[in-house]
Amino acid sequence: MAHRMDKGERSWVLYDVGNSAFVMLSATVAPIYFASLISGSVVVSWGYAETIASLIVALLMPFLGSLADFQGNKKKFFIGAAGTGIIACSALSIPLGALPFLIFYVIAAVGVNSSMVFYDAFLIDAAEPQNYDSLSTKGYAWGYIGSLIPFLLCIALIFGGGIIGIDKVLATRISFLITALWWALFSIPLIRNVKQRHFKPHARHSLSLAFSGLAKTLKDIIKNRTLLLFMFAFFCYIDGVHTIIKMATSYGTELGIDSTHLIMALVVTQVVAFPAALVFGKLAAKLGARTMLIVSVVAYTLITLYAAFFLKGATEFWILAVSVGLFQGGIQALSRSYFGRLIPKDHCNEYFGFFDIFGKYASIMGTFLVSSITQLTGNASFGILSIAVLFVLGLVFLFLMPKTAR
Repeated sequence: MAHRMDKGERSWVLYDVGNSAFVMLSATVAPIYFASLISGSVVVSWGYAETIASLIVALLMPFLGSLADFQGNKKKFFIGAAGTGIIACSALSIPLGALPFLIFYVIAAVGVNSSMVFYDAFLIDAAEPQNYDSLSTKGYAWGYIGSLIPFLLCIALIFGGGIIGIDKVLATRISFLITALWWALFSIPLIRNVKQRHFKPHARHSLSLAFSGLAKTLKDIIKNRTLLLFMFAFFCYIDGVHTIIKMATSYGTELGIDSTHLIMALVVTQVVAFPAALVFGKLAAKLGARTMLIVSVVAYTLITLYAAFFLKGATEFWILAVSVGLFQGGIQALSRSYFGRLIPKDHCNEYFGFFDIFGKYASIMGTFLVSSITQLTGNASFGILSIAVLFVLGLVFLFLMPKTAR
């Protein structure tokens, strides 16, 4: 029988609907708008901005996650991170030059990614272990389809605003405000209805306890062979996933693909990802999350090779967009839920902080590889090709995991 979500689970899923609006805008409209502000390579500048944002989050989150594991802290940290991101997203609507725009974008990206670490950790509080895969895939699925509502409104304003006297530049700036409002609105249910049920058994908390907790968690991860191998695998394969998400539009722009094709193809990615993520949740229940992760990594390896060797124009970009949509939600959702099943609940923020280190440092490496190799060779295809190696390494680590770890 299909699992019916309760009020807390629905509230948890809705935050994915909220933050995905910013993720969608940052993968489509934001780099295209930034291209109008800069004279140099969009891929290089945008890649370095994404690298800086990922580095900041990776450095902050394990420590903040350790503090968040104490009773009553998780929601406070979540509100602070989401609130910072929403304010910075709103600030992108101000007429800015290239550098100030990038600075506010980095702040917004740090805010959304930090909030998602606490959000991921709330999975442990919102659901029971047998429902982790189902709820995690529903979060990504509804996030993909829900984010299309504000996005399509923004696109309609950008391309049709002339009818009511709004030019494309002003319409784009307004789109950042619309996105910030949507993000804020769908943050409210989680804040109101999801409680921190699991926390460290300390009556008081301090910086020294947070640091000692981090040290113990790191030792426990190293001792747990299954968890360690999974984190190495995750580090490698999520690099490529995040890099493709963040760099697809700027890569397409570099190839000279029309912005309308870029945006609409990525809308198709979201539409395809909605049912695909739900299917992944059902398949994971039958075949195991690890098996489905292996399938996804193999698929992404082939997608990367296709992007490097065959992506030349709009038609190929559409094929790429559909292919990514089939696996994007599943690999992210099952990584989150599979990790949640392997860790102790009362230290989930600490562990998700380290999970985020692996994810964000992978993002740093992926975007840096694409940007630096593109800059050195003058060919964006070589930059994209460089991340295929990391998918292969991720596959090796997944196969090294004990077969009992489903």
